[in-house]
Amino acid sequence: MTAPVPRSRSSQADGGEDRDRLPAVRFAYDGHTWKEIAHLLLNLPAAVFGFVYVSTTVWVSGVLTITVVGIPLLAATLLGARQLGKLERARARALLGVRVEEPTPLPLGKRGSRTQRLFMALKDPVGWRTLLYDFIRLPWGVLTFCTVLTSLFVLWPVLPFIARGLTNADRAMVRGLLSPSDELERRIAELESDRGVVVDTAAADLRRIERDLHDGAQARLVNLAMGLGLAKEKLLEDPDGAAAMVEEAHGEVKLALQELRDLARGIHPAVLTDRGLDAALSSVATRCTVPVQVTADLPSRPAAAIEGIAYFTVSELLQNVSKHSGARSASVDVWRSDDRLLIQVTDDGRGGASLDGGTGMRGLADRLGAVDGLFVVDSPAGGPTTVTAELPWRDRG
Repeated sequence: MTAPVPRSRSSQADGGEDRDRLPAVRFAYDGHTWKEIAHLLLNLPAAVFGFVYVSTTVWVSGVLTITVVGIPLLAATLLGARQLGKLERARARALLGVRVEEPTPLPLGKRGSRTQRLFMALKDPVGWRTLLYDFIRLPWGVLTFCTVLTSLFVLWPVLPFIARGLTNADRAMVRGLLSPSDELERRIAELESDRGVVVDTAAADLRRIERDLHDGAQARLVNLAMGLGLAKEKLLEDPDGAAAMVEEAHGEVKLALQELRDLARGIHPAVLTDRGLDAALSSVATRCTVPVQVTADLPSRPAAAIEGIAYFTVSELLQNVSKHSGARSASVDVWRSDDRLLIQVTDDGRGGASLDGGTGMRGLADRLGAVDGLFVVDSPAGGPTTVTAELPWRDRG
């Protein structure tokens, strides 16, 4: 029997075993030793399959690069290599006790062109490392298979020690080539996804501005031109009718100017540029249908981009309060904590808001996520609702 597995200090404090520590190797065969032997014997078929996959697909896609098929085939090869790596990590986890985290999935399901998704797959470091792992494993698989098979009949008394040495090399290869690159790969995947969100948000804003101009101010200005043309024709024949039409056109001008002011405020309000976030939030709070108390504790003004995102976040949240909450009062608190800008909007309405309830909340979460922000909704049924937004603080340059 093997000796009990020693525990590290942190594991003892938690009351659990340190599963990363291997049991001491003995002459006697135990369950762990048999798992290591099984892993080494399976190395050969796994290595043969991986080598055939890599050599065949890479060679074929390389030859076909002169056509339009080669590059997509190479991208598909890298995606398939990811699946082979997943199987190898599962085998190492089951037979060697090596716990390797799964790499972050490629965000191929996000919106984007086919070309963007294709190059995302081609630049995948996980796929390339897995191809390298499968390509170099064939000689090692032959060596471990022959060594273990021979030792079962010739060197069986010391086979546990041989198996431990060989599997330690396997553990090093799995950790070195099949482990994710920690935060770097996660960060790359997040930035790829966030860039798409920023592009989509900008395109949606441009479409909204174009629609508002087309359906609002432009339509009124067209009516104004037609009305003034008719008034000009009636000026000599019917002065009173012409005067009435000019009066009506004057009203249209006022409405068109108001719509243009509202549109400009929706793009970037002048009060935000001139007086900062505190005054801009107080201004938007006056347009809410429920009383809103605004508290802003900011030692200085953040960068213009962060200031604009904070303003539009509060503006849309207060619109939701007006339209959907049924609240009697609301509050907006803005403050700085270290290198973060924190926003909290609270109302005493009926609650039940969530990120899945519509595109508005989800759009805000995506917009904040694109700049390393956070968006948290706490809205139990019956209320109250508290929405907390967090943005990185950048000084105004």
